Amino acid sequence: MSPLSAGAGEVVVPVPVLVRDLEPADLPACAWAGSAHHLVQVARELERAAAREVDYLAVCTPVGLPVAIGGVDYQVAAGAGTLWQLGVLPALQSCGLGTVLIRAAEDRIRSRGLRRAELGVEESNPRARALYERLGYVACGSRPDAWDVEAPDGSLRRYETMCTLMRKDLS
Repeated sequence: MSPLSAGAGEVVVPVPVLVRDLEPADLPACAWAGSAHHLVQVARELERAAAREVDYLAVCTPVGLPVAIGGVDYQVAAGAGTLWQLGVLPALQSCGLGTVLIRAAEDRIRSRGLRRAELGVEESNPRARALYERLGYVACGSRPDAWDVEAPDGSLRRYETMCTLMRKDLS
């Protein structure tokens, strides 16, 4: 592949990515995804992945570094895979990696014989909601959600938010 001129001195360098299962050895390279507490939670989800309750995916550069990660939980809604903890390295947001991650997650859902994907998006995150809508997700309700977040001093506090529930038919 050769660089492409994008005008005004900009050069676009196409970089191939690979989608694979996230592995415990990847976690140190995922510090961009959240606090130490969050990465402990991701490690717990990887244990669930070993039991096939969830899939946890990584979009990786050619050298194997995760630049987007996210999970699909098969225990939340009957007949559906629920996407959650989706994130893209901030410096690479709006480059299509979220789309690659979501499409790979949808493929995993289909491979289990399921025909529906679901997710919740914070009402305060219109950018993410716009992405999901572009990919065919439609709002189907709302619900409060909450989880623990790590404060700068290392203590945990409960974060509460309202989420729009969205779904997509995968058939």
